[in-house]
Amino acid sequence: MAIVSIKSQRVTFYDADGWILRAPVSTGTKGRETPAGVFAVLEKNEDHRSNLYDDARMPHMQRLTWNGIALHGGPLPGYAASHGCVRMPFGFAETLFDKTRIGMRVIISPDDAAPVDISHTALFAPNVATVSTAPARAEALEREAAEAAKAADEAKKAAATAAREAASLAASLRKLEQRKSDADAELASAQKALGAAKSDEALERAEDRTLKAATKAEDAATKLDTAKADAQPKLDAAARAKDAAKAAADRKVEAAKTAADAKLALEPVSVFISRATQKLYVRRNTHKPWPDGGEVFDATIEVPVTIRDPDQPIGTHVFTAMALNDSGLRWTAVTIDSGDDAKNALDRITIPQDVLDRIAPTALPRSSIVVSDEPLSRETNYRTEFVAVLNNQPQGGFKTRRPTVSVPVAKSTPWGDGGFFGFGYIEQPSPQRQTGNAAKRGGKKQVQQGWWW
Repeated sequence: MAIVSIKSQRVTFYDADGWILRAPVSTGTKGRETPAGVFAVLEKNEDHRSNLYDDARMPHMQRLTWNGIALHGGPLPGYAASHGCVRMPFGFAETLFDKTRIGMRVIISPDDAAPVDISHTALFAPNVATVSTAPARAEALEREAAEAAKAADEAKKAAATAAREAASLAASLRKLEQRKSDADAELASAQKALGAAKSDEALERAEDRTLKAATKAEDAATKLDTAKADAQPKLDAAARAKDAAKAAADRKVEAAKTAADAKLALEPVSVFISRATQKLYVRRNTHKPWPDGGEVFDATIEVPVTIRDPDQPIGTHVFTAMALNDSGLRWTAVTIDSGDDAKNALDRITIPQDVLDRIAPTALPRSSIVVSDEPLSRETNYRTEFVAVLNNQPQGGFKTRRPTVSVPVAKSTPWGDGGFFGFGYIEQPSPQRQTGNAAKRGGKKQVQQGWWW
């Protein structure tokens, strides 16, 4: 976890045991202020160059939003001077780069902030047995999903074969039905002619014609009845194969969803609760790479949440599971906007029981709960965990960038250790990717302030 203090122009990195790295930074200058809020690392690029600012070099870039806010190495004049990004000492950014992972929490605070230990009944307490059996369960369900997919494919092929045979039989029956219809028509015509015959010669011809027509009609009826009797078991089998293929396809979808949920249960869970929208959102990283960069986050849970005194400010608090302990998880809280204190904020929230049943038993270190007065930023999408900015702070760094294409933040789709670094799925056109300010190539080398382990 990283906490950037805009006031002190400093970033501090924490693991389960406390702070481990600290360095000066340069955040956004006036009019291009770095937005304060809650973010996570979305993408890493060791040698990124800006597509906003003359191809400026931005080494060891760690993206926080898809519209261009990032951590990266850059010159530090000793004050806020960037176009909205958080510049870090070049050497520090390089050292840090291999220590972080996609999904690492980054908190940008207007003032100084630090994690403090907290305990509360609203904070997830995992079930030890569930956590210990989760990997084996995920593997077993993945195998079951693969078997269900194979069975569905085989059932689909069998149904297609049976359907082709049924179609051929149906065509043959239609021909026989037409022959019977023609024979019946000929018999009716012959009988009509027999009734109209006046002479002995005409009567003889009509009787002969009627006899032949009756024999032909009887033969056509016999052939049709025999063909129907022979075809019916095959037609019934084709219908059963169709039903079986549909049932197998349904089992495939359900098995895939169950397996996906079990796999997601192996990941830290991140929850965002917004007083502005009165909703709870859940994210887990699927680790599925996206062609345009970053990884896809599961966003299948979005539900209403009850907040007591919803008209009263609640603040912005980040609760993080730092490590396992005897009671389950050791949690910390970071407050960056104190509408209410952290414990009172948790007291005011009632998380739906069905959501707790789905995510709490397998909560792992690096799981988090963010409680905020703010709604999710429009920068939250299928390739982000959560982006939430403080609307009572300057956001020049956002306003000077083109927003990411707006998308829904949740959709129903089928589809830890004690350390701290790291942490639905909706498709949309890929947004323009932008990043902020950096030292220009060929520019004068600048002396940077020191940083500490």
